[in-house]
This record gives sequence, C-alpha cells and structure tokens, in this order.
Amino acid sequence: FKTMRRDAFSLEEYRALHTRGRAWVKAADKKPASGWYRTVTYNFVLIMCNTGMRPPEARNLRWRDISYGKDKDGRELVILSVRGKDKFRELVAPPSVGEYLERIRTISKATEPADPVFTTYKGESANSLYKALIRDLLTESKLRDGPSGIPRSTYSFRHTYATFRLSEGVDVYFLAQQMGTSVKMIEEHYGHVNAVKHADRVLHGMGSWESLPEKAKPESSQSGKAGTVRPAPDRPRRNPKGKK
Repeated sequence: FKTMRRDAFSLEEYRALHTRGRAWVKAADKKPASGWYRTVTYNFVLIMCNTGMRPPEARNLRWRDISYGKDKDGRELVILSVRGKDKFRELVAPPSVGEYLERIRTISKATEPADPVFTTYKGESANSLYKALIRDLLTESKLRDGPSGIPRSTYSFRHTYATFRLSEGVDVYFLAQQMGTSVKMIEEHYGHVNAVKHADRVLHGMGSWESLPEKAKPESSQSGKAGTVRPAPDRPRRNPKGKK
C-alpha cells in the first residue's frame, strides 16, 4: 500500500465497469491485435479485482504458478504462487479466476509453464500491464477519477478487493495474509469499512439510534465461513453462503 491510496470502486461502480468492459471488448476495431488486447485487459481487470495481487506480482506471474485445489469443505479454488521484489506467498482465489485465466491462455502466444501469464500480442512480457488500455476503459466508463479526485490506477483493483472482502466480514488477520501485508496497514487504510459494517455496534446507545430487539438481530457470521472464498462468474457476490 502507498501513502497516497488510490480510490477503490464501490460495488455499483464495479458492476458498471464490468458491464462497460464487455461492451468495450465488443467495440474493438477489426484488427486482430485490437480485440486481443481488449479481451486480455478486461480479464486482467477481473483477475486483479478478485485476487488482490499487486501489479509487480501480476507481472511476475507464470503459468507454472497456477494450481488448483479444494478448501476444507471440498469447494474448488485456485491457488496462485506470487512473487514481488523479494517476497513469495500463496494466495487463494475463487474458480471464476481460473476461468478468466483460461480465457487469456486460450488466445495467448506464450503458454509454456515458464512463460508469463500477462503478455503482449506477440507473446512477450507485458511490462506496462496494459496501462494505456486500462486508462481508456476507465475513461469510457466515466470511472477514471475516484471520489477524492485522484486518477485511479491498477492499484485501485487491489484496494477494491480489500474493501469488498472486509465488507463481507473477512477476518483482518486472514486478509492480511492473503494480501501479503500487515494487519496494521489494513486497519490504517480500511478502518472506515469496518466502521460502516459494524454501525450497529458503533452507534449503540446513541439517542436517535434504535437498537434491534435481541430476537430480531440477524445471526452473526461464523468466523469459519466469513472468509470463505466463493466463485463469482463476473462480479463479487454479497452473500457469503451463496454459490458463485
């Protein structure tokens, strides 16, 4: 995370970006490279929003770094072995991320185990990670600038991931492990998310705040289920127990 944090996307903005992204891909000109780049960029955005990877980690990702497994309840998941400048970790992702990766593999010219996942049309490593294309997509979607007025970047997808996961009740400790950061950093940058999620506790006892009777209160999420990774075809779901 950086001191000047890029704005995350709200759920409504993410849905709008997803919808616009599909139309953006279809609107590519007839040149093969144009449609190829838009397809890869669109799926890259989906992968980043559903994994929380840092851009350098995405740049270093190889096909051999992708594996598949199951959680303790037998649900399928994708396992990514990611590397930054000097650190290595494994992160988990829903099966939908596997689908997005397969879309890229199907049209890629570099699919050997040691080849980079994100490449140029010619099969070389995409060092820019489609920066200009992402800027174009965000501009067309009218989502280029966040609420703070700061232009969004690829790091905004990572912040979106963190915001959505916290909103779903994922434990801060597990999220810190998943994202390769510290609990302190998450609390410093995303404390506002927990304040909104737990508004009933924060506002308890205040004059104009009406507390729910005990029987009317919804059951609290079990810690074992709150952080469960779920497959999502194209957008994050709001129900932690639902299927993707």
